[in-house]
Amino acid sequence: MLHFLHLKNIPIWEQLQIEEALLRIDNRNFFILNEGSPKAIIMGISGKEEELIHPKAHEDNIPIFRRFSGGGTVIVDEDTLFATWICQKDFLPCPPFPDKILHWSAKFYQEALNIQGFLLQENDYAINHLKCGGNAQYLRKDRWLHHTSFLWDFKDTNMDYLLHPKKIPKYREDRSHLEFLCRLKNYIPSKNTALERLIKTLEKNYLIQHISIESILPLLNLDHRKSLERVQLKPVYHEF
Repeated sequence: MLHFLHLKNIPIWEQLQIEEALLRIDNRNFFILNEGSPKAIIMGISGKEEELIHPKAHEDNIPIFRRFSGGGTVIVDEDTLFATWICQKDFLPCPPFPDKILHWSAKFYQEALNIQGFLLQENDYAINHLKCGGNAQYLRKDRWLHHTSFLWDFKDTNMDYLLHPKKIPKYREDRSHLEFLCRLKNYIPSKNTALERLIKTLEKNYLIQHISIESILPLLNLDHRKSLERVQLKPVYHEF
């Protein structure tokens, strides 16, 4: 049984709160799909804002959050597609180690999205040599989470808020953000087509039970560890 939660333009802050609650205090298997979010920047749990985010994000009042999982820094908005698996250890046909989860999920999205050249490049989903989705994971003893932000589309100017990270995937080859990224909309006829393909592949492979956000929200009030936090960038002072 796979419980399917389909959201539309739920703020990424709220989505991550839901995910952390489901990871820590539930024992069901979930797939969450969220169509967009108000603009925000999300860092991995060990991210350092001064190394990853341009000060103008502070000046422009862009919300910045540090999620409870690892991975890199992304800027998201209404054109981002979010997909998250939260499952018990025995859900996979293989041991739930990070590389096993990545390869398993890549095969699922290869089948679902049906894009020629879609593959796993190190820890990213890519189309040939261009990144189309970033991933992060969190593993517990009997439970794991794997979430992805797919770039259906993006505004070039949004990438100005992100600094060039010190640690980059080898396949990036020191390319700028715009040289390194691609848009799913250039490979799939419409966003509805992409969603239909994902849902159809879920229904083909799993027994799906649709659930509502209203049935999940009460879990947020239960006692559990909450690692998600809002980050306040330090102001930059200029000498004259």
